[in-house]
Amino acid sequence: MTSFGYFLSCEEFGPKELVRQAKMAEAAGFERLWISDHFHPWNGEQGQSPFVWSVIGALSEVTTLPITTAVTCPTFRIHPAVVAQAAATAAVQLNGRFTLGVGSGEALNEHILGDRWPSAGIRLSMLEEAVEVIRKLHSGDEVTHHGDHYTVENARIHTLPDHPVPIYVSGFGPKAVQLAGRIGDGFICVMPDADLLRKFRDAGGGDKPAQSALKVCHAPTKQEGVATAHRLWPNEHLPGELAQVLPTPRHFEQASQLVTEEMVAEALPCGPDPRPFAEAVQEHVDAGFDEVYVQQIGPDQDAFFDFWQHKVFPELSRK
Repeated sequence: MTSFGYFLSCEEFGPKELVRQAKMAEAAGFERLWISDHFHPWNGEQGQSPFVWSVIGALSEVTTLPITTAVTCPTFRIHPAVVAQAAATAAVQLNGRFTLGVGSGEALNEHILGDRWPSAGIRLSMLEEAVEVIRKLHSGDEVTHHGDHYTVENARIHTLPDHPVPIYVSGFGPKAVQLAGRIGDGFICVMPDADLLRKFRDAGGGDKPAQSALKVCHAPTKQEGVATAHRLWPNEHLPGELAQVLPTPRHFEQASQLVTEEMVAEALPCGPDPRPFAEAVQEHVDAGFDEVYVQQIGPDQDAFFDFWQHKVFPELSRK
């Protein structure tokens, strides 16, 4: 049975608003939460980027829902040993309801300390070693590690949850999906791609949990929803590897000039009719994902949660 979660956007909202949204999501019937982990928003219109680990601490005091980072890059901006400590603390705060979602990252967030942005193959190699380091530290043992990319000496995490933190790995290309299947406790994706999910399972993922997500924009009219989504998230519709290699929000703004409102209207459900929203979610369910997360674009979150609780969830229950 697929469960449904809400995606908290750290690119679009500040920490207090994210906490408020989490409470509304739980009250509306969502069963779990995703939260993004960025240093920058994708563009200036989004306008926020709070430190995710501080926000998770606050969330642990106001919600009983499980939380997954979607996703943390544990390779450049923050050393994997520090990510291991942060994730362990989050799991303790959430009484074991925390999943560390990881990925190979984007230059937008990870180049800020002056590190060279390497090829995808090197980034995946770094991710694999980072996950190894995190798991060693989550054992509670003192860890010394001298690897190809990371050094850890005499490190031990003392605040640990009762069970190791699950680590889900995101993947969009074939090499990343194979890595996710081989080392992940679960899979993270943002498209209803049954073939991609099958590759994860064939690569060793088996019946491990798989998460997917979609963006929507509930609004009084479809035109208003499309305009809001186009203003705030045109970057979502950029092709190829641009999302991984562009270094600043300004560059995303420049590239996003190629994205039209017509492209946005075709790509995601917008407006007041619950049926397109339910149909879009159902695509992810039919593709075989165990958990599907929804992100409402724009500031009118109160109306969205009321809409989803009273119109979309009943529509989904009929499918």
